[in-house]
Amino acid sequence: MKTYLGVDVGSVTTKLALLDDQDRLIASTYLRTQGRPIGVIQKGLEDIRKQMPPQAEICGVATTGSARYLAGVVLGADLIKNEITSHAVAAMYYIPEVQTIIEIGGQDSKIILVRDGVVVDFGMNTVCAAGTGSFLEHQASRLNIEIEEFGGQALKSQAPVRIAGRCTVFAESDMIHKQQIGHKTEDIVYGLCQALVRNYLNNVALGKEILPPVAFQGGVAFNQGIIKALEEALGLEVLVPPHHELMGAIGAALLLREEIGGNSHKTNFKGFEVSQTDFTVSSFICKACPNLCEIAQISGEGKILARWGGRCDLWEGATTS
Repeated sequence: MKTYLGVDVGSVTTKLALLDDQDRLIASTYLRTQGRPIGVIQKGLEDIRKQMPPQAEICGVATTGSARYLAGVVLGADLIKNEITSHAVAAMYYIPEVQTIIEIGGQDSKIILVRDGVVVDFGMNTVCAAGTGSFLEHQASRLNIEIEEFGGQALKSQAPVRIAGRCTVFAESDMIHKQQIGHKTEDIVYGLCQALVRNYLNNVALGKEILPPVAFQGGVAFNQGIIKALEEALGLEVLVPPHHELMGAIGAALLLREEIGGNSHKTNFKGFEVSQTDFTVSSFICKACPNLCEIAQISGEGKILARWGGRCDLWEGATTS
């Protein structure tokens, strides 16, 4: 059985998805990155190995996400793709007529506009946390609620409280004030969901033409309160595709199969022994020009495997022994 592995390494979560040659998901894992992407990639690879059918063979690996270059070096990627392309391809696979893709992750959020099967525009928020999942996690912690219970609590609300959600700091202050004057927890929780949606629409989606069908993906799509708040704000049905939390990894695997499927291709995948390899990541300042870029480098088995991170391509792919 030929299989294709997609790996999406984000700042908060790392996702791995293994597809067969019929594009069916046959193995997956969803892990917290916890600031140690290499260790989590290795753990994810072990998880995939345990789930794989005995006759399966990995024909290639594709990486995406904010740490896609790092993951590509660690695993031996055959394809490295940006997350916009990966998320769009996965969304169009599950919802072929999709025109708007809303993706809210742990520390960034995106909107992707698709017309006639082609990405025509996108927007990203990578600076402010108030339109991301970490905003909800932080407030859930303040309210002493498990994040998994957040959506259920929000749906109980009968009179949601308006929270000033343009900034995480102000939102927390406003939320505490609402608690102190006696508002119900579920009304505060749904108010936070509405605040996140307002922030997303007023920043990431500002000026974008949101047309149906609308797909909502990313880990935050587990939250039923956010789905309800999005539908109220947009006046449209919001569709959550299957495996919504894995869409970046699935999209990367789909792109990989499209590129190498049916061809005689020798994969760069380093194999499952990667999970036992010791890697080290370090950085230095390049002084070749006034930009003074910080260059990341990864080493393993006594040699530098790759460097990246500059504004030019001076160090891209440079290796030494």
